[in-house]
Amino acid sequence: MTVCIVGWAHTPFGKLQGETVESLITTVARQAMDHAGMGPEDVDEIVLGHFNAGFSAQDFTASLVLQADDRLRFTPTTRVENACATGSAAVRQGIRAIEAKAARVVLVVGVEKMTDTAGPDVGRNLLRASYLAEEGETPGGFAGVFGRIADAYFQRHGDQADALARIAAKNHRNGVGNPLAQIRKNLGYDFCRAESEKNPIVAGPLKRTDCSLVSDGAAAMVLAETATALGMRRAVAFRANEQVQDFLPMSKRDVLRFEGCAEAWARALVAARLRLDDLSFVETHDCFTIAELIEYEAMGLARPGEGARIALEGQTEMGGRLPVNPSGGLKAKGHPVGATGVSMHVLSAMQLAGEAGAIGVPNATLAGIFNMGGVAVANYVSVLERLK
Repeated sequence: MTVCIVGWAHTPFGKLQGETVESLITTVARQAMDHAGMGPEDVDEIVLGHFNAGFSAQDFTASLVLQADDRLRFTPTTRVENACATGSAAVRQGIRAIEAKAARVVLVVGVEKMTDTAGPDVGRNLLRASYLAEEGETPGGFAGVFGRIADAYFQRHGDQADALARIAAKNHRNGVGNPLAQIRKNLGYDFCRAESEKNPIVAGPLKRTDCSLVSDGAAAMVLAETATALGMRRAVAFRANEQVQDFLPMSKRDVLRFEGCAEAWARALVAARLRLDDLSFVETHDCFTIAELIEYEAMGLARPGEGARIALEGQTEMGGRLPVNPSGGLKAKGHPVGATGVSMHVLSAMQLAGEAGAIGVPNATLAGIFNMGGVAVANYVSVLERLK
């Protein structure tokens, strides 16, 4: 455990009128340093996660972090991108800088401003994270991609609409207690299960309640090498941090297996010397409810084709075998693409530090995080444990 999270910040997610990419970045950068009890002069390196892909006219955004404080001038700063796992890519870059002894303290920021973009353009921008040569004409953008995956899953394993509705209802119920969440309303299973004017079919069998939200938001955290972290106010350590990259074309893989996700989880649990059931909770990438269902199987909660049982039995609800997405997940919390991975780490650290409020998992000691880009193409798993 060579790297710890020692401070963090998180804006609300949603339609943040009056905010810009720059204002979101600078707000969380300042707040994270304050929360860590560190100044700009303590930061050795900065990593920004920002997907963009057309959402922001301003590109080359890495140096916008320096706008948070003039004393950050001349600090090495890099922007990274790995589709919807962009935030976790930034986290991993910060970890690797510390592990390589190139930095002692790293400021990591994730950001996206999506709601200023017209609906059709949102779809086109997100679809750039698919393999355009084969998937670029998919109706409905990424919702269409996952609609096809849900159709294929149903054909192979039977209609699982009941399980998808249970996942959606669980995450919305969890999101009620999260003051940072975009939607804080307990929609209930019946609403999520039924097609209606307010919950129409979006793509394939997926309804609106099966799809994550178009969001604005930012999150940031300060990473420090462990010797430094032990002298700080708080220290949440990385017991594992693994990345697995898979083929981009879905035609080269069995997209119902999320094999990259499974490999990342297997590597992380070996590195952490843990079993899945040792974890107190998991924050996983529920961009669509079918993704969370398949992730149950990939992480090892169920055998292939049996993920629905996990949902229907309530095993992933608060108080269940392994609570999944106590924050409300992307489904309720929101999904500003570049910020999502950083957000998942921040909210997990808050849990372990006893600062999660109404979404707190009682006596949480170990957190698992899975963040993915594309259809299980970029796969990141972290395991966190509080040191102090």
